[in-house]
Amino acid sequence: MARFRIAVHITPRKGLLDPQGNAVKDALHTLGFKAVRNVHVGRYIVLETEAYDAIAAEETVTDMCRKLLANPVTEDFEIESAVPA
Repeated sequence: MARFRIAVHITPRKGLLDPQGNAVKDALHTLGFKAVRNVHVGRYIVLETEAYDAIAAEETVTDMCRKLLANPVTEDFEIESAVPA
């Protein structure tokens, strides 16, 4: 078994209301950043897990996302490649 570090990006699904993202966009416009067209506020999670290889580690983290870390109705998730920890 080896230890792997995996980062997960969780964001609101496209097309769903993102009040926090809208508030950030409006604040940026107020500060003069008029070119900003859209903002999505999500979460960034870094996990360390043990697995036999990187593929197994990524599969385990995907399962974690589906069961707990991301709401399948309102959120999408993207897993970065596993790297040895």
